[in-house]
Order: sequence, then structure tokens, then C-alpha cells
Amino acid sequence: MVFPMHIGVIVFPGSNCDHDAWYALNHNLGHRAEFIWHDSKSLGNVDAVILPGGFSYGDYLRCGAIARFSPVLTAVRRFAAEGGLVMGICNGFQILVEAGLLPGALVRNAGLRFLCKDVELITQTANSPFTSHLDPGTILRLPIAHGEGLYYADERTLDELEAEDRVVFRYRQNPNGSLRDIAGILNAKRNVMGMMPHPERACDPLMGSCDGRGVFASMLSSLAVA
Repeated sequence: MVFPMHIGVIVFPGSNCDHDAWYALNHNLGHRAEFIWHDSKSLGNVDAVILPGGFSYGDYLRCGAIARFSPVLTAVRRFAAEGGLVMGICNGFQILVEAGLLPGALVRNAGLRFLCKDVELITQTANSPFTSHLDPGTILRLPIAHGEGLYYADERTLDELEAEDRVVFRYRQNPNGSLRDIAGILNAKRNVMGMMPHPERACDPLMGSCDGRGVFASMLSSLAVA
């Protein structure tokens, strides 16, 4: 018997994909998700945490730069340090980078235009809690919606990510200029992942793709056997 997992979805002022993640987990995948407000000092009794997309604090300074100081990030850092699974999607990825939980930076797209369209991702590794249900080389069709999604890091960091099998997804046709076509990465402990495309927007047949379910199913399955 598989028991429902309890997933916390962090809500910042300006989050706009929190309900998408909540709906995908509760209605498409049959697990339990609840919202956690940005000024909370505790995550409660959650099995995993999702930092959703949006424009936290209006992105008035730099994407994720203000959100990194929210009280809830102290709890997220502690949760990650203890081995808890943390997924950052789009703005959530930007926040994790700004908070130092993932290396590199997300900067303005090549061409300086906001991009909102479906893209194809190539799964790079199954050796992660977020891709264990996917085979390397699997193509996922997921939407993007970002203005600062170009992944940037120095050559040494990029080499380390590749050598340690920490690049999770690459773009099949790079839409934003991300170095080495990177669309998602892991931390060194492999329990924190950030990705720019939106798997939560591709979990229902009405949205035209259910490819995002593989990402969440992997995470939920990893929790079940932990």
C-alpha cells in the first residue's frame, strides 16, 4: 500500500505557479500538498518541499534575491542540510541559486526577451530522486515562462556539474542561451534540484502534455522508499 506523501509548496508574494504545483500533486498525482507562507519559520511535517515559479517580491531587485532572505528559507536550508528533497521550479530555481543551495546564476535570456512556449528537454541522468522514473535520453515536452532563465556558471563549475552527473536536463533546442544547454541541475548531495521549465504545467491531459508527471512521480517514489 502506498501512503500519500506530504509536500510543502512555498508561497512568496508574487508566486503564480503555487496553485499549479498544488493541483498537480493533489489532483493529478493523488498526494497531499499544502501551502507554506514565506514568513513561516517552520516547514511542519513535510516529506519534500517545492519552491514554485512566479515573480517573488516582484523581481524588483534581481530574481530570487529578495526571497532568499525570507524566514522560510532558513527552514528550507535546514531541511536540505538534513537530506530533505527540495525542488525549485523557474523562480524557485532562481531562489535556490541566490540562496546558495545550487551553484551558478540565472541571468537575462539571450535576446533579452521573455519566453513563453513549450520546449523539449533531454533527460541526462536517472541517478537522482527527481528523475528515477525516467531513462537517460528521454525527451520531455514542458512549457517555459521566464525572462531570466539563461543558466550561467564558470567553466570549472560547469565541468564539475557534468563530471559528477549533476546536470539533470538539457534543452534539445536551447531557447534562452543557457551555457551547455543546461535546463536543470542538482546540488552535490543530489537532494536539491532546480529547473527552469514547468513540470507542474504538464501533468494534466487538458494541458496538452503529461510529461511533467515523470518528474513528480520520481520524487514521490524516492520518498516512498526512503
